[in-house]
Amino acid sequence: MKRTVKPFVAAVLVATALGISSCGYSNPNSLPLPGTKGKGGFSVQIEMPDVTNLEQNSPVLVDDVNVGTVSKIERDGWHALVTVKLEDAVDLPANAVARVAQTSLLGSLHIALAAPMGEQPVGRLGQGSRIPLSRAGKYPTTEQTLSAVSFVLNGGGLAQLGAINQQLNAALNGHEDQARALIRNLDVFTRSLAQQQKQIIAATQSMDRLVATVNRRSDAVDAALVAIPPALEVLAGNTAEIRDAVMSIGEFANLADKVVTASGDDISTNLANIWPALRQLANAGPHLTKSMGLLLTFPWPQAGIKKFIRGDAGNLSATIDLTLGRADNSYLQMTEGDGRLTMLETLLGRTVGRQPTPKTRNPLTAPILRGGS
Repeated sequence: MKRTVKPFVAAVLVATALGISSCGYSNPNSLPLPGTKGKGGFSVQIEMPDVTNLEQNSPVLVDDVNVGTVSKIERDGWHALVTVKLEDAVDLPANAVARVAQTSLLGSLHIALAAPMGEQPVGRLGQGSRIPLSRAGKYPTTEQTLSAVSFVLNGGGLAQLGAINQQLNAALNGHEDQARALIRNLDVFTRSLAQQQKQIIAATQSMDRLVATVNRRSDAVDAALVAIPPALEVLAGNTAEIRDAVMSIGEFANLADKVVTASGDDISTNLANIWPALRQLANAGPHLTKSMGLLLTFPWPQAGIKKFIRGDAGNLSATIDLTLGRADNSYLQMTEGDGRLTMLETLLGRTVGRQPTPKTRNPLTAPILRGGS
């Protein structure tokens, strides 16, 4: 039987085919579906490390409320770039996070958008916004969850928990006090470390500076490492001499200790006796240092040199007394001959009519005498 196609139906089919070909049709999900959210809203791009089985036209949820749809999924380098259309009423910060989630245990996939946790919201998500890889990811799928549970139950260490528990009971049985003491000591040790945190950090920083200094002086360290082995060989060759020297030093120290111990009382007595002399020497220190200047200018003191020497002449005044009485008073006092010369001089009558010694004139202020005046 021959069937004919009406012209109107044919025109509709041709127009649909042309529209599909012009839109880049790949599968039914590439076509916009009626009733999807986000039409007429704004577009946001999301960098996803993995979209698993996410399809175009999948919903976009915020707090489990459908607010948009996935409009495009494409590859951008080594990750996926997902474009979503959101309704204008969506109010999310610019630093929002995106996750690929599953509606239920066996449900379809969708994208969940939410405000960041643990940090302050910044800006607002709008037309042309882009969520980077650092704020995108996915929740574990049903297959991944079942695979992890299967690994724990079959190939994991769950079967060994009983053996571990038995071994722990056997190890701690009868040693409860030691275990409690260990826990207390660990607590004290941990608190001590916490209290010395600044010192530990400072020591670590000092060690870092030391390592940096050694690294900068690596040439000197290499030279030292080259020079040290020959020096060690010399020391190794003179081990006997070094040992004898150390033994001799030890013997000398023993002898010195014996001498000091035996003569300790004498040393204390000598120090006690010399202390007064040292104290008087310390008291006479300023006068002693000043008298040193007389050694180079004897018999005239250094302070009077400028008054004694005037140009090429020197001022000098001297009184010479050679009488017996003066000699007796100068040289025989406190002796057995004290007073004998004075007595002899008196017997000889040399003291009769002796006038007092005329006052000596100051040679610095007296006028110059001329012609034997």
